[in-house]
Amino acid sequence: MTFPENFLWGAASASYQIEGGVDEGGRGVSIWDTFSHTPGNIKNGDTGDAAADSFHRWQGDVQMVKDMGLGAYRFSIAWPRIDPNGDGSWNPKGFAYYDRLVDALLEAGVQPWVTLYHWDLPQALQDRGGWQSEETVQRYTAYAKQVAEHFKGRVRHWFTFNEPQCFIGLGYGSGEHAPGLQLPDGDLEICWKNFRLAHDLAYDALHQVDQDHLVGLASTGTVYYPASDREEDIDAARQLTFALPQGVRSFSHTLALEDTRKPDFIGVNLYHGVPAQMGKHGPEAVPFPTGFPRTAMGWPVTPEALEWGVRFLCERYQLPLYVSENGLSCTDRVFLDGSVHDPQRIDFLTRYLQALRRGIQVGADVRGYFHWSLTDNFEWAEGYAQRFGLVYVDYPTGTRIPKDSARWYREVIESNGALLQ
Repeated sequence: MTFPENFLWGAASASYQIEGGVDEGGRGVSIWDTFSHTPGNIKNGDTGDAAADSFHRWQGDVQMVKDMGLGAYRFSIAWPRIDPNGDGSWNPKGFAYYDRLVDALLEAGVQPWVTLYHWDLPQALQDRGGWQSEETVQRYTAYAKQVAEHFKGRVRHWFTFNEPQCFIGLGYGSGEHAPGLQLPDGDLEICWKNFRLAHDLAYDALHQVDQDHLVGLASTGTVYYPASDREEDIDAARQLTFALPQGVRSFSHTLALEDTRKPDFIGVNLYHGVPAQMGKHGPEAVPFPTGFPRTAMGWPVTPEALEWGVRFLCERYQLPLYVSENGLSCTDRVFLDGSVHDPQRIDFLTRYLQALRRGIQVGADVRGYFHWSLTDNFEWAEGYAQRFGLVYVDYPTGTRIPKDSARWYREVIESNGALLQ
């Protein structure tokens, strides 16, 4: 059985994780440049200075996108490339880089899906308060409008933000991510408020530039799936999935659509979930048994989460949904035959995509799927210790090697999922 007609198959990436070229083309400093160069913040002392070198190798990357038969490529624009000082002094060289990328994708018949903010805030704005400051809201809105006007007619699909729970919660709450702050609850709530306002203003600006723009938010949260087929367990999972937060430090559980401008579609980054049941005192999580399968990142392998997550979210929000990220990290390596064999990724994706199809079959309005990620990349605080890509990157040389999963994914796309039996 296939996926719906015109189902969109894609892959995703993020600017700081793949581009490199941090001091080229007029790019300004980002908070991740500062954070990654601070000793002790990133595993093995890694930085994103070179990353996957996509700043120089973008043509080959677009060719791989085309060879895989992807219908769309989700990538983010680096705010510091466009607005180096965060003050509206627009950088023509930055625009030129993304012009080449967007035009090449369109020529290859691939839809560009652009994320405006995937965590790389200009350091100059952070120096003036970052997401604690309303100036950042104003500058982000101006940046969103400028980018939308520049790419009008070429880019139609936009994500305002990627995972606000992470860039606020981990960046300003726990300090695990850039800018590495540990703010008290009151200041953290200001960041959350400013994000919501920035999303709303950017949403309005994008539609003012072109009414045909489709604007969403790539969010995340905790998905629960029923531990059994009992109705009460299904209801328990429904209640717990992306539940509204209880206090500012628990907002990572929610989708972040509450109290924001209603988007045109939902983007959900969904990797794993938690089984749930109805206990004596209400909905509760069910512990994983000893030895439960996990990825190289330590995340549990729970394909059920993709089925039930999309069902619950489409039911709740009544909006079209795109899986904006899904995948896993594996201990990939080059074998003696020069290839990269990753049967565990193929097995994982088969299970998850089968689950996604089940969710669609019972009524979830899912329009597309983006694999995370196109290539191996800089995985934030993990540095280069985790490999999520369909394409292997040899970091010292920048050489790309499509993994077995890249060829398999091409066949899945060609069959529109019929391959997934």
